[in-house]
Amino acid sequence: MIVSAAQTVSVSSPVQIMLLLGLLAVLPSMLLVMTGFTRILIVLGFVRNALGTQQIPPNQVLVGIALFLSLFVMAPTFHKVDRAAIEPYRHHQIDAHAALVRGLEPIRTFMFKQTRDKDLALFVKLSHSKRPQTRADVSTHVLIPAFIVSELTTAFEIGFLIYLPFLIIDMIVSSTLMSMGMMMLPPALISLPFKILLFVLVNGWALVAQSLMASFH
Repeated sequence: MIVSAAQTVSVSSPVQIMLLLGLLAVLPSMLLVMTGFTRILIVLGFVRNALGTQQIPPNQVLVGIALFLSLFVMAPTFHKVDRAAIEPYRHHQIDAHAALVRGLEPIRTFMFKQTRDKDLALFVKLSHSKRPQTRADVSTHVLIPAFIVSELTTAFEIGFLIYLPFLIIDMIVSSTLMSMGMMMLPPALISLPFKILLFVLVNGWALVAQSLMASFH
């Protein structure tokens, strides 16, 4: 009995450690594809490109901003996961499988809310599965790619709207330079200060953050 118990401990502990390390390796990917991180980061990238400031803010700063804005957006969902799965599991009221199922449900609800019906229908069709009658019938492996495609579409729509005012400034500056005969002077060099000034005057970063938060409701 002593030998068998020791063997059980020696086998189970490495397996648990391996599963834990595997979970930690998957968590960054889950953050990218199952939260609002993708949409926020792409929109911030559009803002930087529209301003024409090259690598300012740096990529690390944009990723950091996107990370904490994502945590802000996902905070209600994470609280639901904590109440429904983590707390009962910590108090040994449910097992690991039940905790996983319960914890996944609020995240699925968030993804369903942000996913377009046509994108979901597309991936249901591509998966060759039966037409779902309820949301519970939609598999998570079908929901995730539909959610990603919807997030990309929404991010590009927001990015298009962000580009418009800066494009107008570029057109005005370019037309002015051409009318003055300064065709050899790069328009982007002249328009950059005006775009930065406009962005600062309208409190652009706050407006972008506000628009992003509103897009999730």
